[in-house]
Formats: sequence, structure tokens, C-alpha cells
Amino acid sequence: MNVTLHGRTAHYRTVTFDSRRNALLLIDQRRLPHQFTIAAITDFRATADAIQQMVVRGAGAIGATAAYGLAQGARAFRGRDLEKFSRHVQTVFQTLQSARPTAVDPVNAMRAVCQAMRPGATVEEQQALALAAAEEFANNDVRHCQAIGRHGAKLIRRNSRVLTHCNAGWLAFVDVGSATAPLYAAQQAGRPFHVFCDETRPRCQGATLTAWELAQQNISHEIIADNAAGHLMQRGEIDLVIVGSDRALGRTGEVTNKIGTYTKAVLAARHGIPFYVALPFSTIDWTLRRGMDIPIEERSDGEVLGAWGVPGRLDGKPRRKTSESIYVRIANPTSPARNPGFDVTPPELITGIITPAGIVKPKDLWKERRRLGYGRGAETSGKNGTCTRANSG
Repeated sequence: MNVTLHGRTAHYRTVTFDSRRNALLLIDQRRLPHQFTIAAITDFRATADAIQQMVVRGAGAIGATAAYGLAQGARAFRGRDLEKFSRHVQTVFQTLQSARPTAVDPVNAMRAVCQAMRPGATVEEQQALALAAAEEFANNDVRHCQAIGRHGAKLIRRNSRVLTHCNAGWLAFVDVGSATAPLYAAQQAGRPFHVFCDETRPRCQGATLTAWELAQQNISHEIIADNAAGHLMQRGEIDLVIVGSDRALGRTGEVTNKIGTYTKAVLAARHGIPFYVALPFSTIDWTLRRGMDIPIEERSDGEVLGAWGVPGRLDGKPRRKTSESIYVRIANPTSPARNPGFDVTPPELITGIITPAGIVKPKDLWKERRRLGYGRGAETSGKNGTCTRANSG
């Protein structure tokens, strides 16, 4: 993604690794859109905390972060004892896995790293193999998103009006994004279209992140309140919905994504609007057999009871010159809140799933599993938090 700051444009990846410092370099997404900063994370526990605290977020981005984090932790080991090294790597794996339990990409990514490490005969060899595998996962993430763009671009017709939910863009992946990939490909093809960005409460990733991305790309867009989507659909102002995913079940076609996705799918079905999910192979869980078994993260109630932003006025002008974000309590001071971070959309509400291999009906995922990465190490789930290859059944 090209980012323009202070009149200068440069290309950035959301997640990169500095091998000399054994440090992850992450765009701090909590500070966007008001500040663009890159955080250097030098310890695997701090990397897990960065995932949990949403310095980095989004399926592919936390997958790459976990892969690099596992390599980071492995490279931090001092000694030659392979048994002690293996126990250390297991600790790193479990620490990173527990940071965000709903998404399956981190576990799939770390399992790929573990598998790549096995041929190493020494600690040093396994450390080198771990970093090479993490780099390969990150590069594959980019290639997969580019392929999603090629397959999904045909859905974006001239003057289409597209609804997105949350952020499944470049910031949610290493580059390009999943739900945004067809948009960027359509823009490159010269087709005009307009995007409605759901604000996506409670953290407002649609208003802060997706809108910032689209503005950087000069794509026509407007932010809407989450509850405005049904109104626009009813009036015929939305032609297509494209969302991302944090975990899709290969056996059932059920899709987990940011809370509110299920609501949009129900509304789209009611109004006869195509509803698509865009995802790379690493987001598919081939083991779980029902959506009710997907762990749904319950986040802090403070996210619901307040909001972050910079001081401003209703006319959009800044109140004072500052880019420091502040938290403001907006709810009744004595009220608690529930804050499930994700929901599950059943396959009958999904028109198609845009994958790097093409657009697939959700109930055809299992039938198409060999074409969609099954058997290449992606078929293991996060059920068993180990580097040991699980029997996928």
C-alpha cells in the first residue's frame, strides 16, 4: 500500500521484520487515522501483547505477526539443547496463540513455521528455518490477497455501490487486503464505484481504518453509522456487500467476522443484495465442525461504554492542533456492557467466498478443499495449542 504523509508517498507493509534487531515492525493501528507511527517490538511476549491490545489486528496481519513472533521467540533462545529449545518454542507458541483466540490465521501461520523448522538438525538451523518460513507466510499473504483482487474485481461493476464492514483492508493483512482487494483491482481497471464504510462500533475500524485506506487510494467513499445500512438497502442504494473473515469453517461454510457482520448478512438477504466474504487460505479452519464451537472473544466493556478520538467540532474542524487520541466515556457511568468481538454468519446467507483460487459457494468449501489449501499444513486448527502436527481427521 502506498501511503502519503506530508506530501511524500512511500510503500509500506503492515507487518515487517528487522532480523538484525530481532524486532517486529508494526504500524500502530490504534493511532490511525490521526497518527502514522511504526512500533518496534523486540520480545515475543510484547508481540503477543501487541496483538491482544490491537496495535496490529486483522486476520492476515496477526497471522504474519504470530509467524514472525514465533521466529522471534525461537531466535531469542540461547543454547544448543534441542529438547530445551523445543520446550521454549512451545511456550512461545502458546503465548502468541492466546492473544486473540477467535482468529485461526495465527495458529495456521505458526503451525506452518513449526513444520518448516523440523528438518533442522541444530538449534541454529531451526532458528534460521523459522524466520524463512515466517517470511514465506507474509509473502504468501500478499500473493493471496492479490489473487483475491483478481477474482473479486469482476463483482465491482461501473458505478457499483459497495458496503464494507470493519477493516479487511491492507491494514488487516500484510498488504492489499481481502475485502478491499477487489476494490483496488477495480480501481486499477478504471471502473468508478462508491464505497459505504460501516463505522463498526465499538472500535470503529470502518470509520478510522477502512476510510483512511480508501482516502489514501482516492476511492470515493462515505462513512455510515452501523444502523444506517438497512435504510440504504431498503432505498436501493447498496448493490453489493463485501466483508472479510477471521475464521471460516471448511466443513460447514460458516464464517466468523467482526460483530455486526451477521446483521448485515441478514439485511442483505432480506433485500436480495449479494453478500460476499473475501479470505485467504490461512483463514480457513478445516477441523471445527460447527460454528458454535468457534471461540468468540469477549473484549473489555470499556470499548462499548466509550470511544477514542481527537478533540474536534461537529463541522469537522479540529478544536486544537493535536493528533493525540483520547478516550471519552459516553455511556451512563454506572452501567456495565457486553462486548462480544465477533459473530458467526451461516452459509445460506453468503452468496460466495472470494478465495485466491476463485469464488466458491460456502457449502462447497469442503468439496474444493484440495484446491483451497487443505493438505498443505493449513488443515490443522487452533484446538490443540502445540507445534505438534494434529490429526485433522
